[in-house]
Amino acid sequence: MKIFLDSAELEEVELAASYGILDGVTTNPSLIKKAVSSRQQRGEDVDLQAYLHKLLETAADVPVSLEVIGTRREEIEKEGIFLFGQFNPIADNVTIKVPVNPALSEDGDNHYAGVEAIKALADRGIPVNCTLVFTPEQALLGAKAGASIVSPFAGRLDDYLREQNKQIFDKKDYFPADGLKQGDVLDDNGLVSGIDLVGQCVDILAEFGLAAEVLAASLRNTRQVREAALAGAQIATLPFEVISRLLVHPKTIEGMQGFTRDVVPEYARLFEEKKEKGSRIQGFE
Repeated sequence: MKIFLDSAELEEVELAASYGILDGVTTNPSLIKKAVSSRQQRGEDVDLQAYLHKLLETAADVPVSLEVIGTRREEIEKEGIFLFGQFNPIADNVTIKVPVNPALSEDGDNHYAGVEAIKALADRGIPVNCTLVFTPEQALLGAKAGASIVSPFAGRLDDYLREQNKQIFDKKDYFPADGLKQGDVLDDNGLVSGIDLVGQCVDILAEFGLAAEVLAASLRNTRQVREAALAGAQIATLPFEVISRLLVHPKTIEGMQGFTRDVVPEYARLFEEKKEKGSRIQGFE
């Protein structure tokens, strides 16, 4: 499973890349505004366009999703073309994020504006990340329209299920992949959890041979990352806080403490002697 960083912070992108595990970056206007504003507040002379330029250069080896803000088909298409034309030449790594349904109300007349724009952009060869997916049928239509990535929001669906049942919770709380039982299992039109949503998206796209990758978004803890991988998601996008915890386990720490405590002096001297002799063995030049 590919790991994307859900952040617009340059330092986080650089650090995640240094780990050797970074496959992509996802942003949105809020994340970009937060990153730019924090630098301006520290007295740095930086504007949004220059910052995006630096972000794309920093993540030059991996795709970076930039999001449109329009709600009508024509707006979304024009914004997608502009963002791709303006910023993709920097490092050839821009993907355009388009909401699967940009309508602002259930009785709106533009429920299909997102997929129409996705098709128009995909027809131009512009890669699209179809975002704000909360049902497998939304993922199906986004993929059919030509999106290269569809992004089901696992954590937010979990939040919705808890909110509908008036539960008090912290967003970082684990939500069971097989659903939360209160007498009957809580569900949203048959979906019992965000991971269930991810898995159903994976199954439907695979069943019909659609090429879009499923990106598990809004993951809140390390267990959800594992479950997204087991559900078959090709990508997970994670805040840096979650990435930083993926390797942490108390028994691993305990084991390392034991290993270092039990190293015999003769073994440790092997490395010291090689260093002193200037050996050409790799790692000791």
